[in-house]
Amino acid sequence: MKNNVVKEKSFAFALRVVKLSKYLNQDKHEYVLSKQLLRSGTAIGALVREAEHAESRADFAHKMAIALKEANETLYWLELLHYGDYIDIRGFNSISQDCIELLKLLITIVKSAKSNN
Repeated sequence: MKNNVVKEKSFAFALRVVKLSKYLNQDKHEYVLSKQLLRSGTAIGALVREAEHAESRADFAHKMAIALKEANETLYWLELLHYGDYIDIRGFNSISQDCIELLKLLITIVKSAKSNN
C-alpha cells in the first residue's frame, strides 16, 4: 500500500487543531476564533479524504482546490490568534509551519491535477 503524505499530514494537522481549539476554549476562554479555526483546520483533511473517491479528475482537482482554500483560511485564523495574544510565538511557529507545509503540498497537487485535465 502506497503512503499518502497529504492524507497523513492533513489528519495529523487536524488533530493538532482539535487540541489547540480545546486549549483555547478551556484555558483562554476563547470561543469564536477557535471555532473558526476548528472548522477550517479540520476541513482540510476531510476534503482530502473526499478527493480520494472523486468522481472524476475535475472533481478531484476541485476538492483539492477547496482544501487549499481551507488551509489558507486556517493560516489566517492562526495568525489572528497569535497577534491577538491567544497563542505564543513558539506555539504559533510550530503549528503555522505545519499549515504552510500543507499549503505547499496542496498547491503542488492542485497545479498538477489542473494541468492533467
